[in-house]
Amino acid sequence: MLRIHVSGVDLSRVRMATRPDAMWETILSFHRLRDRRGSTVFGKWRKESRTRLNGEARLLSTVVPPRGYFPDFLTPSQGSSEPFGLDAGMEALRDTPVDRIRAETRLLTGSALLTRRTPSGPALPEALAEGRTEPLGRLISTLRAYHRAAVEPYWPHIRASVEADRAVRGRALLDGGADELLATLPPMIRWRAPVLEADYPVDRELSLDGRGLLLQPSFFCRTTPVVYRDPVLPPVLVYPVTHPGAPAVPEPGPWLGRLVGHTRSAVLRSIDNGCTTSELARRTGVSLASASQHACVLREAGLVRTLRHGSSVLHTLTPLGAALIRGGAPIAVP
Repeated sequence: MLRIHVSGVDLSRVRMATRPDAMWETILSFHRLRDRRGSTVFGKWRKESRTRLNGEARLLSTVVPPRGYFPDFLTPSQGSSEPFGLDAGMEALRDTPVDRIRAETRLLTGSALLTRRTPSGPALPEALAEGRTEPLGRLISTLRAYHRAAVEPYWPHIRASVEADRAVRGRALLDGGADELLATLPPMIRWRAPVLEADYPVDRELSLDGRGLLLQPSFFCRTTPVVYRDPVLPPVLVYPVTHPGAPAVPEPGPWLGRLVGHTRSAVLRSIDNGCTTSELARRTGVSLASASQHACVLREAGLVRTLRHGSSVLHTLTPLGAALIRGGAPIAVP
């Protein structure tokens, strides 16, 4: 069990990540690559990704065990207020102090699998602990190659999934503040003020001490959330998004596409949890102008409501639109 102690000051500093974090997705995807569970969501991805890999998994497995601890420096925290893209994350990894690399890689040395020597010399964790630049460069190159093979081709889908989760949490925040936001996190996370509890492989207490908490939704996180082992690092809670493979409501049948057209049906379903026009274009794979036009038609039909926020607009379903994509399910009236 993980218990995160949240003070009143911390509650006021809870915030959502603005987009998926490339480093977290890369490392967590490597866990999913070796995990046989979740075949509905990850099975096809595993099969496709493995055909593109060229030995990267062998090296990465020496620093990212199948389960349990992996070094915190692999997912840099310096950009916690604005999650890193891959290039910035790799630069932060390259700038990790040698003492920190040495301390964190030595936590891996309890496993003979991770520390066995290779024909070219010591295993990667031991080589990193020696503080030389060449092993770190080799690790970064391997991570880049792995990301290109297993993460980059799926990035639009990863980003759309995270944006859909953000829309749900954002609506909760607007409706009930940070309390409501924390209460709507996935079922493995429970808000029992002033403690945020989560299913976790070990017992762990984490005090935020007024630093707040960054909530980072992740496509490749599964079953349990993830936090840094080092309590001094900026607090981040990485948690799994809800995948379309396990929808909370029945998916509309093919009749919806025949009724309003397949593209407009996809647009309507993509608005389900709320989104901006640019997010809608990414989710449905249409141009920005086309997304705007479809949203306009749906709005005129009374299926979508549009609100302007600064230079952006936010589209949400009306009760009629929500009932339509749910196959005419009754509309809940307060």
